[in-house]
Amino acid sequence: MIRCWRLDDDRQSLVLGSDGDRLAEMVYWGPRLPDGEDLATVYRANALDVTGGMLDANPELSICPEATRSFPGQPGLILSTGDGTPILPKFRLAEAQEGGDRLVLTYADDAHGLTYAASFGIDRTTHVIEARSILRARAPVRLHWLSAPVFPASQQSDEMIDMSGRWCGEFQLNRTPWTAGMRHRENRTGRTGHEHFPGLVVPCRGATNTRGHAQAFHYGWSGGHRMVAEELPDGRRQIQFGHATGLETAPGTRFETAPLYAVFSQDGINGCAVAFQRHLRDRIVTWPDPDRPRPVHYNCWEAVYFDHDLPVLCDIADRAAALGAERFVLDDGWFGKRDDDCRALGDWEVDPRKYPNGLGPLIDRVHQLGMTFGIWFEPEMINPDSDTFRANPHWALGDGDQIPGRQQMTLNMALPEVQGFLFDRIGKVLRDNAIDYVKWDHNRVLPTPDAAQTRGTYALIDRLRGAFPHVEIESCASGGGRIDFGILSRSQRVWLSDSNDALERLRMQHDAALFLPMAVTGSHVGPRTCHTSGRTLDIRFRAWVAAQRHMGFEMDPRELSADEARLLGDVTAWWKSNRDWLHRADILRLDSPDPAVIAEQQLAQDGTRFVVFAGKAATSGQIAPRPLPLTRLAPDARYRVELLNRADAGPLSRGDQPLKSGPLELNGGYLMNHGLTLPWAFPETMWVIEGTLI
Repeated sequence: MIRCWRLDDDRQSLVLGSDGDRLAEMVYWGPRLPDGEDLATVYRANALDVTGGMLDANPELSICPEATRSFPGQPGLILSTGDGTPILPKFRLAEAQEGGDRLVLTYADDAHGLTYAASFGIDRTTHVIEARSILRARAPVRLHWLSAPVFPASQQSDEMIDMSGRWCGEFQLNRTPWTAGMRHRENRTGRTGHEHFPGLVVPCRGATNTRGHAQAFHYGWSGGHRMVAEELPDGRRQIQFGHATGLETAPGTRFETAPLYAVFSQDGINGCAVAFQRHLRDRIVTWPDPDRPRPVHYNCWEAVYFDHDLPVLCDIADRAAALGAERFVLDDGWFGKRDDDCRALGDWEVDPRKYPNGLGPLIDRVHQLGMTFGIWFEPEMINPDSDTFRANPHWALGDGDQIPGRQQMTLNMALPEVQGFLFDRIGKVLRDNAIDYVKWDHNRVLPTPDAAQTRGTYALIDRLRGAFPHVEIESCASGGGRIDFGILSRSQRVWLSDSNDALERLRMQHDAALFLPMAVTGSHVGPRTCHTSGRTLDIRFRAWVAAQRHMGFEMDPRELSADEARLLGDVTAWWKSNRDWLHRADILRLDSPDPAVIAEQQLAQDGTRFVVFAGKAATSGQIAPRPLPLTRLAPDARYRVELLNRADAGPLSRGDQPLKSGPLELNGGYLMNHGLTLPWAFPETMWVIEGTLI
């Protein structure tokens, strides 16, 4: 007997079906089907023919492919008994629960005492499907691999796009052609990692940022993941995401994947990106004060590093406030005897040498200037040269002869006494001081990956947030080493990269926008000469790149000339006056015809206004700028477009280019089909264009 189920929003349908109560398979995922569609016929139409060299029937590419069905690819579940004997389940449908926009399919294998449940939910507003798997066992079993419900990848796709990276070089896109066999990405660092962001985009043939069909996935887990993108010998393709193999180090009776977020778009890759941006901002992140505008940050790290001196910090705070900063973040160096990065992690008490009267005098000064106060912690880490380690060496995770990272070890966050110690120490600092923001860092990989470590960290953050609901948290891990929807369900901001090089940031921010909205993506104006790249960049470029996201400063403001301070103040004032609508705007990556130009369009949700950031990352191959097509405008409407920073045109921009003279009124169809012609510009500059519906 064929049984089928469907989930719909106004742009997509997901159809699952099975025959004989076996595990369901996704037989359709694409543009919305009519309400009266015969799903059994859709299921039958999905069947493949059989020819020579094949089994007499094709094994199902189910939501959890089973080895016992002679499935020719990677199974969705690998487990064994406590003594290592493989368990090969044969699941049968026990229950189907349908309600509204949710579906839960539960399967049982009575012979092995196993229950497998796959849950699905679709958000009709954001268009994101959330899926997860749960395995229960009557007796303890060892789990080696459990995939979230398996999705089919389109056979109309020629390539897949995933992300790699490094410190100061996060979110690098990899384009890999589909071929027979498997693309396998696995992150065993114990955190989300710079190297393996848990995301995948599958564009169909001909898809661009702004047009065509695309699928995209994100696995919302902070402890290391495994991704399988596999083409079977018969041509079918599957996508699997789950925890990295072997993360569950002990036998258990219940295992659960993190949520897998999946999106189908008929509107190009941007359709997937906007869905993720909106879902993260509006469904996953919880804001202590949702109505509060995102404040301009000042972080003192690259101004003083570990050299904390109260008069100097007060002077810096004065200057930061004058530039427009609204939150002052005191970074590493305020606690223990933390004079460098070799000691004192774990000793979370204010250093009386640097702050003989505590943090109060600095916080009072910051508040007098109209700013709020934030502070840096790295709770999961410990230095061997610390009072805490000397008293509790058994709290460190891993062997004593492990290779240290940044002269530090990791605390075993699975230990309740470690969580309790950190809650007490961090809680005391937050209770004793008027602090509304924590920058939560994580500067090394784990000595051995373990899911219990991530669950312990989640538990600590959840407990702290319950006790201090007014405090926002920023996730930092040597920059962008822990960015995912799991950590963002417990935080409100991510530090995208330790690189404040605006040229590097331009590219990273552009590609991270496949998943991240402006509201959570921290971006700071760095020093004139970048501390991580050595590159010297103009203040205009640095300021406008920071203004693309949640804006802040991290340079020493004492280095600014009067002209630089004025320019930075002007850009900051523009950002503040526009941040309310930018907070909820969609970031649309534009299909630039010039590979030297990295451009995006931030479009208000009501479509009445937009801003285009067109960054010149390199020298163009041609002399004059190519027209830049915009997107998602009303083709018959007229828009007033204005080059906001036309005064930045250099002496080699010699022509009477119309945008340099004043605003233009243009048709939406023209702007999307022909594009906007910009003035000539040097590399490492940015044009900013405002558009308003007339």
